[in-house]
Amino acid sequence: MTKIAVLPCDGAGKEVVPEAIKVLKAAGADFDFEEYEVNADQYLRTGEPIPAHVWGELERADAILFGAVGDPRVSDAAYLAGVLLRLRFELDLYVNLRPARLYDDRLSPLRRDDKRGIDLLIVRENTEGLYVGMGGRFKKGTDHEVAIQEDLNTYLGVTRILEYAFGVAQREVVMVDKSNAMTHAGALWQQQWKAVAAKHPKVKTRHLYVDAAAMQLVRDPTQFDVIVTGNLFGDILSDLTAELIGGMGIAPSGNINPQTGRSLFEPVHGTAPDIAGRGVVNPIGAILSASMMVRHLGQTEMANAIEGAVESAIRAGECTRDLGGGLSTREVGDAVARRLKD
Repeated sequence: MTKIAVLPCDGAGKEVVPEAIKVLKAAGADFDFEEYEVNADQYLRTGEPIPAHVWGELERADAILFGAVGDPRVSDAAYLAGVLLRLRFELDLYVNLRPARLYDDRLSPLRRDDKRGIDLLIVRENTEGLYVGMGGRFKKGTDHEVAIQEDLNTYLGVTRILEYAFGVAQREVVMVDKSNAMTHAGALWQQQWKAVAAKHPKVKTRHLYVDAAAMQLVRDPTQFDVIVTGNLFGDILSDLTAELIGGMGIAPSGNINPQTGRSLFEPVHGTAPDIAGRGVVNPIGAILSASMMVRHLGQTEMANAIEGAVESAIRAGECTRDLGGGLSTREVGDAVARRLKD
């Protein structure tokens, strides 16, 4: 049986992950869901972000369904790094997928007559760049303090993320960087972009600097199919694309290694401490992340059914208040699940 390791973790994650599992079961998913205690409470007790015995289980799981990590009681960056970043780096989940699809025109701040609609995918390099934590602080706490954060880019890392992007593109791959200012890292990205693009002559290609890409996303997001970029720029641009389709509450993501099959799926919204625990958090991001997970596991029809049920619920106004509805977190999960049972 397919084993899904469940990590709700903190805050809003504890509310939305059960709704995602509810929807998966309504869709007929015959999985072994095993929940593990990886959260701030456990960290404050033991000092371990992920207990050693849990790590072994996560390595053996077919996929990980993740909530959100972070707690106002924990200011130590080692907690976040020891959970989410460790999972991404040590499981080598080098592809971060952040799709943005507009399910109802009323959700977008951009009003367009273009019938094509917003349906794009950001393919973000997930294990390199500025997020690896290389660098340090010298003369800390003095007027002469120096802080250095290093941007790591490797031939392997850049090449394999570009190749993945071409493999999933339907119309076009747009590569985004800042090579006019970041000349060393940018030169490697430009070199491998040209090399990989040359192997895919039937796919339309375009290069944009990250500032120009942000402007183009606001001007006309429907022009994009696949955007491939580094860790930092992918993080920032995918928050922008989430707002273009209705907000962070409905934005899903996947972290995968296409070679090993290892994977982690999570909503983009984070722990939302300002509204967590009140029953108003939007579970759609987690539900769509679960849909991405079953698609990754080869169950395309189930994934399509879940996405269709989400779209139907949104169009019917059966959603949380951030999307203009009045339902609770649990009621939205029920609304989507009901459409899968009917």
